[in-house]
Amino acid sequence: MAVHHLLIFLLFLLTFKTGYSAEISVFVKTGNLVQLDIQTQKLPEFDILYWTKDKSENIVMFIHGGKAKNYKDRVDFNTETFSLTLKNTQKTDSGLYTAKTTGASDNIIVTYRVSVIDAVEAPVLTENSNWFSSNSCTVNFTCRAQNLTINSSYQNNTCFPEEVTSHENYTLILNCSEESIVCNHSNPVSWDEDRINITQLCVNKKEDNKGVEKIQSSLQFWPYVVSVAVGILAIATILFLYSKCKKGGQNTVSAQNEAQDQTQQETEDNRPNTIYCTVGQHQNPAVTVETDRTIYSTVCKQPKPPTISPDDA
Repeated sequence: MAVHHLLIFLLFLLTFKTGYSAEISVFVKTGNLVQLDIQTQKLPEFDILYWTKDKSENIVMFIHGGKAKNYKDRVDFNTETFSLTLKNTQKTDSGLYTAKTTGASDNIIVTYRVSVIDAVEAPVLTENSNWFSSNSCTVNFTCRAQNLTINSSYQNNTCFPEEVTSHENYTLILNCSEESIVCNHSNPVSWDEDRINITQLCVNKKEDNKGVEKIQSSLQFWPYVVSVAVGILAIATILFLYSKCKKGGQNTVSAQNEAQDQTQQETEDNRPNTIYCTVGQHQNPAVTVETDRTIYSTVCKQPKPPTISPDDA
């Protein structure tokens, strides 16, 4: 118990002598300014007040009752409040900033841990797959930014909130509501987000599914339609072939009859022109053709008058 009280007393003396205080973490976005205040209303008596970086680099030296001397560009020092302002901060400005006084005693007034960091990159929320069934919309998606990734799913108007953080104080948060899915990327100096309108997405998916169901329903009747069409085509083909075969048979008979008539005509034309043949023929009584190849023409033919030569006369 006595040792415990002794440690507390020694800590009190250390704080009283040095003005020791814990580090104050400060984050500033690259290019912005940051003001480091003394954090106390009354300072102990001092001869010189210093602002240093990383315990060795002098930034400002202020002599009591005199002027301040800046050792670094892009800094302002207030001689009344003793605050230090860093302007147009860069990554190289990150470090440990300490205000201390010297005089009858040395005192550490305040210490700041300054971190200059860039603004976050915009996160990307990607829809991987989605489906709608039994009035329930399900969406699988990925929330990604820099080296951080969250894979999750949205179902029944909700999802499980998730959060991942890198050692560089970058945080990726995934959250959902009935209207949207939100992917938030942040650090101590900035934030950005990407979101998907889940309501619109699920409504569109529902309408698409209705369209697919209508198409599937209509496709159920196609086998019957195809069967009927094939049957009609088969019957038409059979009738066409039958008609063609029947017509071909009739043409064959007609051709044979024509061939027989032609043969008979040629036979009659090739008969010898004799009296017997001529007499044996049946003549059409309606037509009497006087030719040189009949009995009548032979019997009744008038003889030519004798030709008298000049000598006989």
